[in-house]
Amino acid sequence: MSAFQSLNVLLVDDNQHMRAIASAVLQSAGIRNVREAADGTAAMALLRQYPIDLAIVDFNMFPMDGCAFTRLVRTRPDSPNVYLPIIMMTGHSERSRVTDARDAGVTEFVVKPITAKAILDRINAVVFKPRPFVKTDAYFGPCRRRRDEFGYAGPFRRATDVKRA
Repeated sequence: MSAFQSLNVLLVDDNQHMRAIASAVLQSAGIRNVREAADGTAAMALLRQYPIDLAIVDFNMFPMDGCAFTRLVRTRPDSPNVYLPIIMMTGHSERSRVTDARDAGVTEFVVKPITAKAILDRINAVVFKPRPFVKTDAYFGPCRRRRDEFGYAGPFRRATDVKRA
């Protein structure tokens, strides 16, 4: 029995062949409940209609891309689940794309061509090691820090932070 058997996954990519490959990877991991959408607009409709535990979303889609979808999930007052784990998958791994996805509130990032190991590693991370969510005036989503400082004991994160009396 797979640890992922009960997961409800939303797979969003405008390329049918990519969805078939990703779906086969998910099926091989024991995930049986996979819903598919060709863009962010269709994905939002499915998210409102079905219980979804995890979304795997392509970066580049039309009319709504993966970052726009992620921002809607994280910030809309009528979002079905602002805490939904979202794994962004893309063939574009430039720093600016990764930063855009991170700043939109993506939980994890995987680069195409995908491998079963890469997808399953990201699913393991969001299921078994979820990061806390952060809310600021300009951002809502998983904590963007990837590491914890050993022995950190205070509210200040940077050497330039000034303590207030």
